Amino acid sequence: MAGTAIRPKIRAMVTEPQRRYSAVPKRLRKLTISATLTLFSLMLLGVFLAPLGYMTSTALKDTTQISDAHQPLLPQSPREVTIGGEQVPVMRVTVEGHVRELALVEKGRTESVFADPDHPDQRITWNGSWRTLTPAYELKPQWGNFSAVWKAMDLPLLLRNTVAIAVLGAVGTVISSTLVAYGLSRFRVPFAPFILASLVAAIILPRFLTIIPTYAVWQELGFVGTWVPLIAPHFFASAYNVFLLRQFFLSIPRELDDAAAIDGAGTLKTLWYVIIPQARPAIITVAILHFLFAYNDFFEPLVYLTGKPDLMPFSVGLYQFLGLYNSQIPLLQAGALLGMLLPILLFLFGQRIFLRGLDLSGSGK
Repeated sequence: MAGTAIRPKIRAMVTEPQRRYSAVPKRLRKLTISATLTLFSLMLLGVFLAPLGYMTSTALKDTTQISDAHQPLLPQSPREVTIGGEQVPVMRVTVEGHVRELALVEKGRTESVFADPDHPDQRITWNGSWRTLTPAYELKPQWGNFSAVWKAMDLPLLLRNTVAIAVLGAVGTVISSTLVAYGLSRFRVPFAPFILASLVAAIILPRFLTIIPTYAVWQELGFVGTWVPLIAPHFFASAYNVFLLRQFFLSIPRELDDAAAIDGAGTLKTLWYVIIPQARPAIITVAILHFLFAYNDFFEPLVYLTGKPDLMPFSVGLYQFLGLYNSQIPLLQAGALLGMLLPILLFLFGQRIFLRGLDLSGSGK
């Protein structure tokens, strides 16, 4: 009997929140859900951008600010003012229950004399040790760190080398990958499954396993110490890019090929006038992906361009800068920020094409 009496109460406890939730207007429920998702997204964005914010703040500090135990997150320095022709520090002092920023004129163990920076003639005697006070800070970013890094790293030369290697490699990989993907997606190629399996194997195979034999080949050919080992392999297609373009080409209707053939177009004309215009977002995405890959590549330039500072890209130049200025943390952060600037701008200006090209199903067309 007792269990029978409890069941309606339990049922009411379960159904009551649902009833109250249903009583809330639909528009208010949507607004609440939207606000919750927006807040969660902003929190997630803040977590992702926190390292970049800390990096930017560190790049705008000097070594004194870095070593200051009381240093705030922003680049700030202890505030000083001129009182009676002398530079004196400004401290945060509690006077009559209010915290004020006052200039320390006379230091004392039991009492000190302060002056209001806005009214230097007004003296205030404060009882207590001045060492217990905290200094007042003012914003003082060190913008000169970027110009110092620009000159120390010879950044124009590094960027020129990086862009040249990345652009030439991108041209090669776009041409070769487009031709290979076109053949695999439109024609009956002998051993096509084996070729696709080889592409997948090439993606899985770690690069460091092939570096020794490829280095021996390039050394035998006499190209070690030049850009050729970094550019020439991309003119023989890339497994990632062939796979990406092949999937996109498969989404283009074959009726377009048949219509071009009826008009008398050959294989290359069909590729040029029919396939490439349709696959332009995917091709641009391949170019951007390769540019970013070459821009961030560190291992192969370090192997092939050792002892050639005039040919080194930015990644290797930053590594050498790290060895020379390992105690100058703000300069290192400033150099890293300058190196990140170009890829970030490239992504911001090309993100629409970039994301559209990654839509392999073609539903975004």
